[in-house]
Amino acid sequence: MSQNQNPFTFTRTVLLWTSLGIVCGLFASIYWIVLSHLIQGFEQVSGISLLFVMPLAGLLIGLVIHKLGNPGEIGLIIDNIHLNEGRLSMRENPSMILSSLISIASGGSAGPEAPMVQVTGSMGTWLADRYRVSGDALRTLSIAGMASGFTVLFGAPLGGAFFALEILHHQHVVEYYEAILPAIIASCASYVVFVAITQLGLGPTWHFPQYSINSVNDFVAAIAFGIVGAIAGWLFILIFRFCTRQFESLKAIYVRTTLAGLGLGILANLFPLTRFFGEHQLEQVIDGNFQLPFLFGLIVAKMLAISITVAGGWRGGIIIPLFFIGACLGKAMIMLNAGLDESLAMICIMAALNATVTRTPISTTLLLAKLTGFSTFAPILFASVVGFLLAPRHPFIASQMKMRQE
Repeated sequence: MSQNQNPFTFTRTVLLWTSLGIVCGLFASIYWIVLSHLIQGFEQVSGISLLFVMPLAGLLIGLVIHKLGNPGEIGLIIDNIHLNEGRLSMRENPSMILSSLISIASGGSAGPEAPMVQVTGSMGTWLADRYRVSGDALRTLSIAGMASGFTVLFGAPLGGAFFALEILHHQHVVEYYEAILPAIIASCASYVVFVAITQLGLGPTWHFPQYSINSVNDFVAAIAFGIVGAIAGWLFILIFRFCTRQFESLKAIYVRTTLAGLGLGILANLFPLTRFFGEHQLEQVIDGNFQLPFLFGLIVAKMLAISITVAGGWRGGIIIPLFFIGACLGKAMIMLNAGLDESLAMICIMAALNATVTRTPISTTLLLAKLTGFSTFAPILFASVVGFLLAPRHPFIASQMKMRQE
Protein backbone atom coordinates (compact mmCIF):
# COMPACT_ATOMS: atom_id res chain seq x y z
CA MET A 1 0.00 0.00 0.00
CA SER A 2 1.40 3.42 -0.94
CA GLN A 3 1.61 6.24 1.57
CA ASN A 4 -1.30 8.00 -0.19
CA GLN A 5 -3.47 4.93 0.48
CA ASN A 6 -2.47 4.68 4.13
CA PRO A 7 -5.67 5.23 6.19
CA PHE A 8 -3.69 6.05 9.38
CA THR A 9 -1.77 9.06 10.60
CA PHE A 10 1.17 6.70 11.22
CA THR A 11 3.73 7.20 8.42
CA ARG A 12 7.36 6.40 7.61
CA THR A 13 8.29 9.77 9.09
CA VAL A 14 6.90 8.61 12.43
CA LEU A 15 9.11 5.54 12.14
CA LEU A 16 12.09 7.85 11.62
CA TRP A 17 11.27 9.79 14.81
CA THR A 18 10.79 6.53 16.70
CA SER A 19 14.05 5.08 15.40
CA LEU A 20 15.87 8.20 16.55
CA GLY A 21 14.40 7.82 20.03
CA ILE A 22 15.47 4.18 20.20
CA VAL A 23 19.05 5.00 19.18
CA CYS A 24 19.21 7.85 21.68
CA GLY A 25 17.79 5.63 24.41
CA LEU A 26 20.47 3.01 23.76
CA PHE A 27 23.26 5.58 23.92
CA ALA A 28 21.83 7.17 27.06
CA SER A 29 21.60 3.78 28.77
CA ILE A 30 25.24 2.96 28.06
CA TYR A 31 26.38 6.44 29.10
CA TRP A 32 24.42 6.29 32.36
CA ILE A 33 25.65 2.80 33.27
CA VAL A 34 29.28 3.79 32.68
CA LEU A 35 28.81 7.06 34.58
CA SER A 36 27.18 5.30 37.55
CA HIS A 37 30.10 2.86 37.89
CA LEU A 38 32.63 5.70 37.66
CA ILE A 39 30.79 7.71 40.32
CA GLN A 40 30.81 4.71 42.66
CA GLY A 41 34.57 4.56 42.32
CA PHE A 42 35.15 8.29 42.88
CA GLU A 43 32.77 8.36 45.86
CA GLN A 44 35.37 6.38 47.81
CA VAL A 45 37.68 9.41 47.70
CA SER A 46 37.00 12.03 50.36
CA GLY A 47 38.61 14.51 52.73
CA ILE A 48 42.06 15.92 52.10
CA SER A 49 42.60 13.47 49.22
CA LEU A 50 40.22 15.56 47.15
CA LEU A 51 42.79 18.36 47.05
CA PHE A 52 44.91 16.04 44.90
CA VAL A 53 42.29 13.95 43.08
CA MET A 54 40.13 16.85 41.89
CA PRO A 55 42.98 18.88 40.33
CA LEU A 56 44.27 15.67 38.73
CA ALA A 57 40.82 15.02 37.28
CA GLY A 58 40.78 18.63 36.06
CA LEU A 59 44.13 18.18 34.35
CA LEU A 60 42.86 15.06 32.62
CA ILE A 61 39.71 16.88 31.47
CA GLY A 62 41.83 19.71 30.09
CA LEU A 63 44.13 17.33 28.23
CA VAL A 64 41.16 15.52 26.68
CA ILE A 65 39.72 18.83 25.44
CA HIS A 66 43.15 20.03 24.29
CA LYS A 67 43.75 16.86 22.25
CA LEU A 68 40.23 16.11 20.98
CA GLY A 69 38.88 19.65 20.64
CA ASN A 70 36.51 21.87 22.58
CA PRO A 71 33.07 20.22 22.59
CA GLY A 72 31.28 23.48 23.41
CA GLU A 73 28.35 24.02 25.75
CA ILE A 74 24.57 24.43 25.57
CA GLY A 75 24.99 27.93 24.13
CA LEU A 76 26.76 26.52 21.06
CA ILE A 77 24.02 23.91 20.60
CA ILE A 78 21.39 26.66 20.62
CA ASP A 79 23.46 28.70 18.15
CA ASN A 80 23.61 25.77 15.74
CA ILE A 81 19.87 25.14 16.00
CA HIS A 82 19.16 28.78 15.09
CA LEU A 83 21.96 29.65 12.68
CA ASN A 84 23.33 26.41 11.24
CA GLU A 85 20.10 24.91 9.87
CA GLY A 86 19.78 22.92 13.09
CA ARG A 87 22.89 20.90 12.26
CA LEU A 88 24.73 19.49 15.31
CA SER A 89 28.07 17.92 14.43
CA MET A 90 29.12 14.54 15.82
CA ARG A 91 32.82 15.45 15.59
CA GLU A 92 32.80 16.91 19.09
CA ASN A 93 31.12 13.88 20.65
CA PRO A 94 34.29 11.94 21.64
CA SER A 95 35.63 14.98 23.48
CA MET A 96 32.26 15.69 25.12
CA ILE A 97 31.68 12.09 26.20
CA LEU A 98 35.14 11.58 27.71
CA SER A 99 35.47 14.99 29.36
CA SER A 100 31.93 14.92 30.77
CA LEU A 101 32.33 11.42 32.20
CA ILE A 102 35.44 12.52 34.09
CA SER A 103 33.88 15.84 35.11
CA ILE A 104 30.66 14.40 36.48
CA ALA A 105 32.06 11.20 37.99
CA SER A 106 34.94 12.84 39.83
CA GLY A 107 32.60 15.26 41.61
CA GLY A 108 32.12 18.30 39.40
CA SER A 109 29.03 20.29 40.32
CA ALA A 110 27.31 19.87 36.96
CA GLY A 111 25.02 17.13 35.67
CA PRO A 112 24.82 14.90 32.60
CA GLU A 113 22.04 16.81 30.81
CA ALA A 114 24.35 18.97 28.64
CA PRO A 115 26.52 16.12 27.28
CA MET A 116 23.48 13.89 26.89
CA VAL A 117 21.61 16.54 24.89
CA GLN A 118 24.57 17.41 22.67
CA VAL A 119 25.23 13.81 21.70
CA THR A 120 21.59 12.81 21.16
CA GLY A 121 20.93 16.02 19.24
CA SER A 122 23.82 15.26 16.90
CA MET A 123 22.35 11.80 16.38
CA GLY A 124 19.26 13.51 15.00
CA THR A 125 21.44 15.40 12.52
CA TRP A 126 23.27 12.19 11.60
CA LEU A 127 19.99 10.37 10.95
CA ALA A 128 18.74 13.29 8.84
CA ASP A 129 21.88 13.09 6.69
CA ARG A 130 21.46 9.34 6.22
CA TYR A 131 17.93 9.86 4.90
CA ARG A 132 18.82 13.05 3.00
CA VAL A 133 16.55 15.23 5.10
CA SER A 134 17.22 18.98 5.02
CA GLY A 135 15.76 22.34 6.01
CA ASP A 136 13.22 22.48 8.82
CA ALA A 137 12.93 18.69 8.82
CA LEU A 138 16.64 18.40 9.67
CA ARG A 139 16.31 20.93 12.48
CA THR A 140 13.28 19.03 13.75
CA LEU A 141 15.24 15.77 13.98
CA SER A 142 18.05 17.51 15.85
CA ILE A 143 15.54 18.94 18.35
CA ALA A 144 13.85 15.55 18.67
CA GLY A 145 17.24 14.04 19.49
CA MET A 146 17.83 16.73 22.13
CA ALA A 147 14.41 16.00 23.61
CA SER A 148 15.31 12.32 23.86
CA GLY A 149 18.42 13.25 25.83
CA PHE A 150 16.50 15.44 28.26
CA THR A 151 13.83 12.77 28.66
CA VAL A 152 16.05 9.89 29.73
CA LEU A 153 17.78 12.06 32.34
CA PHE A 154 14.56 13.32 33.93
CA GLY A 155 12.29 10.35 33.21
CA ALA A 156 9.64 12.70 31.80
CA PRO A 157 8.85 12.40 28.06
CA LEU A 158 6.54 15.41 27.89
CA GLY A 159 8.72 17.57 30.12
CA GLY A 160 11.86 16.55 28.23
CA ALA A 161 10.28 17.35 24.88
CA PHE A 162 9.16 20.79 25.98
CA PHE A 163 12.50 21.54 27.65
CA ALA A 164 14.31 20.92 24.36
CA LEU A 165 11.95 23.41 22.69
CA GLU A 166 11.87 26.04 25.45
CA ILE A 167 15.61 26.15 26.15
CA LEU A 168 16.17 27.50 22.62
CA HIS A 169 14.57 30.90 23.33
CA HIS A 170 14.31 33.52 26.05
CA GLN A 171 10.77 34.72 25.30
CA HIS A 172 9.23 32.71 22.46
CA VAL A 173 8.26 29.59 24.38
CA VAL A 174 7.96 27.32 21.33
CA GLU A 175 9.17 28.93 18.12
CA TYR A 176 9.87 25.61 16.40
CA TYR A 177 6.31 24.39 16.87
CA GLU A 178 6.69 21.89 14.01
CA ALA A 179 9.07 19.90 16.24
CA ILE A 180 6.59 19.35 19.09
CA LEU A 181 5.14 16.01 17.93
CA PRO A 182 8.46 14.59 16.65
CA ALA A 183 10.10 15.54 19.96
CA ILE A 184 7.35 13.84 21.97
CA ILE A 185 7.40 10.65 19.88
CA ALA A 186 11.21 10.38 19.98
CA SER A 187 11.14 11.09 23.73
CA CYS A 188 8.60 8.34 24.37
CA ALA A 189 10.73 5.84 22.41
CA SER A 190 13.94 6.80 24.20
CA TYR A 191 12.20 6.68 27.58
CA VAL A 192 10.94 3.13 27.02
CA VAL A 193 14.38 1.90 25.92
CA PHE A 194 16.16 3.63 28.82
CA VAL A 195 13.71 2.32 31.44
CA ALA A 196 13.83 -1.20 30.01
CA ILE A 197 17.63 -1.31 30.22
CA THR A 198 18.34 0.63 33.43
CA GLN A 199 15.06 0.16 35.35
CA LEU A 200 15.27 3.87 36.26
CA GLY A 201 12.85 6.75 35.76
CA LEU A 202 9.57 4.99 36.55
CA GLY A 203 8.73 6.83 39.76
CA PRO A 204 9.68 10.13 41.41
CA THR A 205 13.40 10.78 41.78
CA TRP A 206 12.99 12.64 45.09
CA HIS A 207 10.56 11.80 47.86
CA PHE A 208 9.04 14.94 49.33
CA PRO A 209 6.43 14.98 52.10
CA GLN A 210 2.90 14.74 50.70
CA TYR A 211 1.16 18.01 49.90
CA SER A 212 -2.35 19.06 48.88
CA ILE A 213 -3.78 22.53 48.20
CA ASN A 214 -5.70 23.84 51.20
CA SER A 215 -6.75 27.32 50.07
CA VAL A 216 -6.06 30.13 47.64
CA ASN A 217 -3.38 31.28 50.07
CA ASP A 218 -1.22 28.43 48.78
CA PHE A 219 -1.02 30.21 45.42
CA VAL A 220 -0.07 33.44 47.15
CA ALA A 221 2.69 31.49 48.92
CA ALA A 222 3.79 29.98 45.59
CA ILE A 223 4.14 33.48 44.11
CA ALA A 224 6.14 34.61 47.15
CA PHE A 225 8.41 31.57 46.82
CA GLY A 226 8.74 32.41 43.14
CA ILE A 227 10.10 35.83 44.07
CA VAL A 228 12.60 34.23 46.47
CA GLY A 229 13.70 31.81 43.73
CA ALA A 230 14.11 34.67 41.25
CA ILE A 231 16.34 36.58 43.69
CA ALA A 232 18.46 33.45 44.10
CA GLY A 233 18.61 33.15 40.31
CA TRP A 234 19.97 36.68 39.99
CA LEU A 235 22.58 35.95 42.67
CA PHE A 236 23.66 32.77 40.88
CA ILE A 237 24.02 34.60 37.56
CA LEU A 238 26.15 37.31 39.19
CA ILE A 239 28.43 34.72 40.83
CA PHE A 240 28.70 32.76 37.59
CA ARG A 241 29.65 35.80 35.54
CA PHE A 242 32.24 36.81 38.14
CA CYS A 243 33.84 33.34 37.98
CA THR A 244 33.74 33.40 34.19
CA ARG A 245 35.70 36.66 34.10
CA GLN A 246 38.35 35.21 36.41
CA PHE A 247 38.84 32.07 34.33
CA GLU A 248 38.86 33.91 30.99
CA SER A 249 42.35 35.24 31.76
CA LEU A 250 43.69 31.65 31.73
CA LYS A 251 44.31 30.78 28.09
CA ALA A 252 45.44 27.14 28.42
CA ILE A 253 42.40 24.93 28.93
CA TYR A 254 44.28 22.38 31.06
CA VAL A 255 45.46 25.14 33.42
CA ARG A 256 41.90 26.36 33.75
CA THR A 257 40.44 22.91 34.41
CA THR A 258 43.19 22.02 36.89
CA LEU A 259 42.66 25.19 38.94
CA ALA A 260 38.91 24.58 38.80
CA GLY A 261 39.53 21.11 40.20
CA LEU A 262 41.49 22.59 43.09
CA GLY A 263 38.68 25.03 43.84
CA LEU A 264 36.12 22.23 43.75
CA GLY A 265 38.28 20.12 46.05
CA ILE A 266 38.47 22.94 48.60
CA LEU A 267 34.70 23.50 48.48
CA ALA A 268 34.06 19.75 48.81
CA ASN A 269 36.15 19.69 51.98
CA LEU A 270 34.27 22.63 53.48
CA PHE A 271 30.81 21.57 52.24
CA PRO A 272 30.79 17.89 51.16
CA LEU A 273 27.25 18.23 49.75
CA THR A 274 28.55 20.54 47.00
CA ARG A 275 30.37 17.61 45.41
CA PHE A 276 28.64 15.89 42.48
CA PHE A 277 25.64 17.28 40.62
CA GLY A 278 23.08 16.91 43.38
CA GLU A 279 20.69 14.10 42.43
CA HIS A 280 21.42 11.99 45.51
CA GLN A 281 22.56 14.91 47.65
CA LEU A 282 19.16 16.60 47.25
CA GLU A 283 17.51 13.65 49.01
CA GLN A 284 19.81 14.33 51.98
CA VAL A 285 18.59 17.93 52.04
CA ILE A 286 14.96 16.77 52.11
CA ASP A 287 15.55 14.34 54.97
CA GLY A 288 18.24 16.33 56.79
CA ASN A 289 18.04 18.52 59.85
CA PHE A 290 20.46 21.40 59.25
CA GLN A 291 21.18 24.65 61.02
CA LEU A 292 20.13 27.84 59.22
CA PRO A 293 23.67 29.33 58.90
CA PHE A 294 24.88 26.03 57.40
CA LEU A 295 22.10 26.05 54.80
CA PHE A 296 22.87 29.59 53.67
CA GLY A 297 26.56 28.72 53.52
CA LEU A 298 25.75 25.60 51.49
CA ILE A 299 23.63 27.64 49.05
CA VAL A 300 26.44 30.09 48.32
CA ALA A 301 29.03 27.28 48.19
CA LYS A 302 26.91 25.34 45.68
CA MET A 303 26.51 28.43 43.52
CA LEU A 304 30.29 28.81 43.57
CA ALA A 305 30.81 25.12 42.84
CA ILE A 306 28.51 25.20 39.78
CA SER A 307 30.15 28.38 38.52
CA ILE A 308 33.70 27.06 39.00
CA THR A 309 32.76 23.78 37.33
CA VAL A 310 31.29 25.28 34.16
CA ALA A 311 33.41 28.45 33.91
CA GLY A 312 36.51 26.38 34.67
CA GLY A 313 36.03 24.21 31.60
CA TRP A 314 34.55 21.11 33.23
CA ARG A 315 31.64 19.66 31.28
CA GLY A 316 28.07 19.20 32.45
CA GLY A 317 24.69 20.87 32.86
CA ILE A 318 23.26 23.05 35.61
CA ILE A 319 19.59 22.05 35.88
CA ILE A 320 19.74 19.48 38.69
CA PRO A 321 22.39 21.51 40.57
CA LEU A 322 20.00 24.49 40.45
CA PHE A 323 17.23 22.27 41.81
CA PHE A 324 19.57 21.38 44.68
CA ILE A 325 20.09 25.06 45.51
CA GLY A 326 16.34 25.67 45.37
CA ALA A 327 15.69 22.81 47.78
CA CYS A 328 18.25 24.18 50.25
CA LEU A 329 16.71 27.65 50.06
CA GLY A 330 13.21 26.23 50.55
CA LYS A 331 14.43 24.36 53.61
CA ALA A 332 15.87 27.62 54.95
CA MET A 333 12.55 29.42 54.40
CA ILE A 334 10.78 26.79 56.50
CA MET A 335 13.23 27.37 59.34
CA LEU A 336 12.50 31.10 59.17
CA ASN A 337 8.74 30.50 59.22
CA ALA A 338 7.63 27.15 60.61
CA GLY A 339 4.06 27.76 59.43
CA LEU A 340 4.98 27.28 55.77
CA ASP A 341 4.53 23.97 53.98
CA GLU A 342 7.94 22.37 53.47
CA SER A 343 7.22 20.65 50.16
CA LEU A 344 5.52 23.70 48.68
CA ALA A 345 8.41 25.97 49.67
CA MET A 346 11.18 23.71 48.41
CA ILE A 347 9.60 22.73 45.10
CA CYS A 348 8.33 26.22 44.21
CA ILE A 349 11.73 27.79 44.85
CA MET A 350 13.40 25.01 42.83
CA ALA A 351 11.03 25.82 39.95
CA ALA A 352 11.42 29.59 40.10
CA LEU A 353 15.21 29.46 40.37
CA ASN A 354 15.53 27.21 37.33
CA ALA A 355 13.01 29.22 35.30
CA THR A 356 14.89 32.43 36.11
CA VAL A 357 18.19 31.03 34.87
CA THR A 358 17.07 28.83 31.96
CA ARG A 359 13.86 30.66 30.85
CA THR A 360 11.86 27.41 30.76
CA PRO A 361 8.69 27.87 32.89
CA ILE A 362 6.46 25.26 31.23
CA SER A 363 8.95 22.42 31.02
CA THR A 364 10.32 23.18 34.49
CA THR A 365 6.80 22.67 35.83
CA LEU A 366 6.38 19.38 33.97
CA LEU A 367 9.82 18.10 34.98
CA LEU A 368 9.44 18.91 38.67
CA ALA A 369 5.96 17.40 38.81
CA LYS A 370 7.52 14.13 37.63
CA LEU A 371 10.76 14.32 39.61
CA THR A 372 9.00 15.08 42.89
CA GLY A 373 5.74 13.16 42.44
CA PHE A 374 3.94 16.48 43.03
CA SER A 375 0.54 15.73 41.46
CA THR A 376 -0.87 19.19 42.26
CA PHE A 377 1.43 21.10 39.91
CA ALA A 378 -0.49 24.40 39.63
CA PRO A 379 1.61 26.05 42.41
CA ILE A 380 4.79 24.94 40.61
CA LEU A 381 3.52 26.65 37.46
CA PHE A 382 2.77 29.87 39.38
CA ALA A 383 6.30 29.90 40.84
CA SER A 384 7.90 29.04 37.49
CA VAL A 385 6.09 31.86 35.70
CA VAL A 386 7.10 34.34 38.43
CA GLY A 387 10.73 33.23 38.06
CA PHE A 388 10.48 33.61 34.29
CA LEU A 389 8.95 37.10 34.49
CA LEU A 390 11.52 38.32 37.01
CA ALA A 391 14.50 36.96 35.08
CA PRO A 392 17.18 39.40 33.83
CA ARG A 393 16.38 41.09 30.52
CA HIS A 394 19.58 39.64 29.05
CA PRO A 395 19.34 35.86 29.49
CA PHE A 396 21.94 33.77 31.27
CA ILE A 397 22.32 31.74 28.05
CA ALA A 398 23.09 34.55 25.61
CA SER A 399 22.32 32.52 22.47
CA GLN A 400 18.66 32.30 23.54
CA MET A 401 18.34 35.85 22.14
CA LYS A 402 18.85 34.60 18.60
CA MET A 403 16.03 33.69 16.29
CA ARG A 404 15.28 31.18 13.58
CA GLN A 405 17.42 31.69 10.49
CA GLU A 406 15.19 32.08 7.45
